[in-house]
Amino acid sequence: MPPSCCGCLSQYTHHHLVAFLLTFFSYVLLHASRKTFSNVKVSISAQWTPSVQNDSAPAFSPEEIWESNCLFADEKQATLFLGALDSIFLFSYAVGLYLSGVIGDRVNLRYVLCFGLCGSAAVEFVFGTLTEWLHIYNIYLYCGLWVLNGLLQSAVWPCVVAVMGNWFGKTGRGFIFGLWSACASVGNILGAFLASSVLKYGYEYAFLVTSVVQFAGGVVVFFGLLTSPKEVGKYFTGVTQIIEDEVEVEVYDRRHQSIQHPEEPLAESPKAIGFLQAFCLPGVLPYSLAYACLKLVNYSFFFWLPFYLSNNYGWKEAEADRLSVWYDVGGIIGGTVQGLISDVMGKRSPVLALSLALAMGALVGYSRSPNDQIINAVLLATTGFLIGGPSNMISSAISADLGRQEALRGSQEALATVTGIVDGTGSIGAAAGQIIDHFDEYFFHLLSYLNYN
Repeated sequence: MPPSCCGCLSQYTHHHLVAFLLTFFSYVLLHASRKTFSNVKVSISAQWTPSVQNDSAPAFSPEEIWESNCLFADEKQATLFLGALDSIFLFSYAVGLYLSGVIGDRVNLRYVLCFGLCGSAAVEFVFGTLTEWLHIYNIYLYCGLWVLNGLLQSAVWPCVVAVMGNWFGKTGRGFIFGLWSACASVGNILGAFLASSVLKYGYEYAFLVTSVVQFAGGVVVFFGLLTSPKEVGKYFTGVTQIIEDEVEVEVYDRRHQSIQHPEEPLAESPKAIGFLQAFCLPGVLPYSLAYACLKLVNYSFFFWLPFYLSNNYGWKEAEADRLSVWYDVGGIIGGTVQGLISDVMGKRSPVLALSLALAMGALVGYSRSPNDQIINAVLLATTGFLIGGPSNMISSAISADLGRQEALRGSQEALATVTGIVDGTGSIGAAAGQIIDHFDEYFFHLLSYLNYN
């Protein structure tokens, strides 16, 4: 049985804490800006549809009747296009994850991470704020920007998981990564409150606030993040070599200055593993496919929960945004508790299986939720606990386990590549789910739009 988490915490230094916090808040800011799009869909849909249609003036062409910013004839068409943007984002995000994971194992993780954060912030500013200020409305521009956004955002997750894997060994990883993986849910909560607080001024200001904060975070990470213990100094003055499951984890610890002398050179850096080699590692394919199914459900809540609450129950958009955070609260608790349980058991699969089995009942229960905000919040938190918890574990702790497993024996670098494969396959599943649910409607309304214009 693994040692207690409290005992494990005593071996960590302030360098570990800084790495934990900087990677945590990097993804918090990324998810906050990503969640903004979900939280303002009602406002965007209203902006893209005509507010007044003059049926008594048949002599005028539709272009003269509609406002210049109206891309679609009705709210349903606008909603379907927003759903198509979600699918476009997820597919480009998935492709980017496969690429960025490989790049992350070959290029300095800090450079890749900051490029993704700052580049994505700039694209979201153009998409949500600049186009509205300049009154530029074009579906091809929106699609192109969202493809680029997906590619840029994909650079972040493999990098932050790899940095965490460099700093934290397998002992207590379930609890530490379970706590750390709350970054996505915390980002969703932050994004929901930021969007709802400025939504009265226009949806473009929600994009403005989150993109500026994300860009600033990227700058801080660039100057403050150390991607591994090897960057603490050119030589390891006082390094404790901890052997955990036959994988060497280097921990900076000034209390043990006699372990290695300053004049000893660093060991040669491990070589990066190939993409196909990473795919064939034990456990990578099964967990990738499982995560594809799980992320399909998880991202349906992520993309559409505020929209669903507003339209199905008639609640105001700001109220729906705030209520939706209970799903993320459940995910935060679920990831931490289930990670701790998996550490105590020494196994992760049984915890995931039980949670997902119970999640089926929770989904049925939530689908029958009455028009009561308190009951809805309780059911949302329960569903988030049972779905968000396993999702956080697979994408973080289990990905780190797979990228540092015994088959590699520390001789090859695979953490970012494996993380990209697992999360990329999950994103393909989520994107496919979006398209399958509404394929006929997407196709019909896209043809109607193209024929009209």
